Amino acid sequence: MLTQQQQIQLMLAQTRSNLAQNTQPIGNDGFAVQAADWLAFDARLQRYFPALLTELNAVYSGREDFAEFVQSLVQAAYSSWQHRSPALKAHDVAHEASPDWFASEKMVGGVCYVDLFAGNLLGVIAQIPYFKELGLTYLHLMPLFKCPDGKSDGGYAVSSYREVNPSLGTIDDLAMVAAALREAGITLVVDFIFNHTSNEHVWAREALAGNPEYTDFYYFYPNREMPDAYDATVREIFPDQHAGAFSQLDDGRWVWTTFNSFQWDLNYSNPATFVAMAKEMLFIANLGVDVLRMDAVAFIWKKLGTDCENLPEAHAIIRAFNALARMAAPSLLFKSEAIVHPDKVVQYISEEECQLSYNPLQMALLWNSLATREVNLLEQALERRHNLPANTAWVNYVRCHDDIGWTFADEDAAEFGINAFAHRQFLNRFYVNRFEGSFARGVPFQDNPQTGDCRISGMSASLVGMEQGDEFAVARMTLLHSVILSSGGLPLIYLGDEVASLNSHQYSTDPDKANDSRWVHRPSVDVARYAERYDMDTNAGQVFARLRRMIAVRQQTAALGGTQLTVFRAHNPHVLAYWRGIEGADRVLVLCSFSEQPQFISAETLSGLPATVLNLLSGQSMHVGQGVLLTPYQVCWLNVPAAVELTMAI
Repeated sequence: MLTQQQQIQLMLAQTRSNLAQNTQPIGNDGFAVQAADWLAFDARLQRYFPALLTELNAVYSGREDFAEFVQSLVQAAYSSWQHRSPALKAHDVAHEASPDWFASEKMVGGVCYVDLFAGNLLGVIAQIPYFKELGLTYLHLMPLFKCPDGKSDGGYAVSSYREVNPSLGTIDDLAMVAAALREAGITLVVDFIFNHTSNEHVWAREALAGNPEYTDFYYFYPNREMPDAYDATVREIFPDQHAGAFSQLDDGRWVWTTFNSFQWDLNYSNPATFVAMAKEMLFIANLGVDVLRMDAVAFIWKKLGTDCENLPEAHAIIRAFNALARMAAPSLLFKSEAIVHPDKVVQYISEEECQLSYNPLQMALLWNSLATREVNLLEQALERRHNLPANTAWVNYVRCHDDIGWTFADEDAAEFGINAFAHRQFLNRFYVNRFEGSFARGVPFQDNPQTGDCRISGMSASLVGMEQGDEFAVARMTLLHSVILSSGGLPLIYLGDEVASLNSHQYSTDPDKANDSRWVHRPSVDVARYAERYDMDTNAGQVFARLRRMIAVRQQTAALGGTQLTVFRAHNPHVLAYWRGIEGADRVLVLCSFSEQPQFISAETLSGLPATVLNLLSGQSMHVGQGVLLTPYQVCWLNVPAAVELTMAI
């Protein structure tokens, strides 16, 4: 019997032979193009085929058509590589030479809806001077592919992965945007919605019509027997939309819909589904996209008797997609979106799976610390869960298009004597202004009186107190963004926050949006606030100036690059502190007060520092020899030269 390694090598040999025999040259120079393409691809095929086969075996082994399935995948990858432009192939080489490029201190991200921020795709190109003014080097354009008119979950119900929403432009426009951003030094990120499609996608329409080629692309059941069995163990994601995980069709059948009734979950137990989505992924990559936001990664595999989240097969599928990308689009990276238990989030992060990941725990705990004025949970998270393997990074954010869910672990809270359920109830009340003394003006999302579950909608400015003119609102905005810009990883700014845009309730008059409070923080671009960004007498001007200063300092400070962080004990429950940088080089000590009261850090605590250090944010020296008194919500980035021997406990 052949060993596993021998089996891999045998199938690799067969695959290479089949490709060499069946490949047709493209381009005017025929064989020369084919030969060059083949040599480059073959090197990557030999390197990554073992990983691809290992992951596919974990999901699809034992099928009679397994070998044919693998061959079709590799053929699709090679075809995609042949059609990849010379500019993108050069881009591949540059990024492969620097596998942690995304962790540079130069990297600062922004995210927006194309229509709401720029009107259309060509409008994005027109905004490039502004992106550069702000200091962005990474831009995530929210879902922009074709979707149903009306209800589409903000574009997350995709009807075609090869067509842009007509209101935004064309697929050629998207390629132009990608090229323009790349020329400007800005990484392009788009969503890859691969857990589900719209019920208007051609696959869904064909499946509904009974086309046997597509029937197994989705999960259909003739009655409630199997849906009831699955619903016994899965959680409801959008209980306001439908109970359980299934929706009933007009013909009486039931279809799996984790999110909304118009979003049909794809059946990855069918290898044809994997092949089809792999082809869509590679098509998007060849448009010039640098990073795919892998939507809803936790839900892509179903198994009876489980919660159908974070299953081993889901990881195998993502790693298989990754191996294909390494062959055919080597510079393409994945960013996971996993809003699950913190220990589960980190399981998606590796060079072989998702190189980047949203940091939902840090986001939630920033807002927690703002409400409680205590940093215990945030400090604990930075100490235990922040540092990641090499060539991976967190994407740190304050707000995004989605709601705020309180994703901290119950067991972590219990270490501080915090009842997690009661604490989440407090946070919900605080951020929707149902708690006396709250400065926040958020809106509840998916408020479930039966379970007590609730999440929070709202723009950052409204959540920090700017709607009611709170005197500390600007300082709170500065504080939150200072953490994502200095804690290590790639910071992501929700565009509009940099000019303190407020909640917009216009969505309530749109019947397609009225039942989804997340639209309160998805406003159209506030032209007036952007016009005020240079006026220091306005909130917009003050916030913009402070964020732009922090971005500029970050991009000039090598110690703020990379991902590693070391917690520093400030011995004050209201002050978060941590070290950035490596031994033997200049380091930065970050101090952040989460209180509206002055906070003192003792001279003993700071005794290892020089008596005077430079605050990079103010550009002024600070005398720390006798301790430091932080003003309300003050942030300090203290430069400690490499020549200074640090003797304090860190």
